[in-house]
Amino acid sequence: MKPSLRAALPWVAIIIVAIGAALLRYGFIEPADAAHACDGKDGPWWCATRELIVQGFLTYAYGYAAIVMAFVALFWRGVVTAVLAACLGVIALQLYCYEGGALALLMGALRLVRVQYERWEAPATA
Repeated sequence: MKPSLRAALPWVAIIIVAIGAALLRYGFIEPADAAHACDGKDGPWWCATRELIVQGFLTYAYGYAAIVMAFVALFWRGVVTAVLAACLGVIALQLYCYEGGALALLMGALRLVRVQYERWEAPATA
């Protein structure tokens, strides 16, 4: 695999997660029709999933998960942890946990840049 493609794949994954989180928010959580369909006890089959997602941002669970993953990425250097931190940050940002999501996205993105820079420089100096 080309080095440029290998460097771009984590960023593409973060963008795909961001698009998925936006679709989840604007297509499944925010529409008034979906909220009204789940008002009664005889709602559609997906109402329990929607309620679980809503409870996740009401309790700030996405923000806390993003912050924890950001600190894991800070101390455990690797592409996977950096991408997970950035992805959870994007999800938290889209699902109303702005502060934790912004912190995790920033820390994950900076860690990813640093890890990629170190991997790029290692063969050049060897």
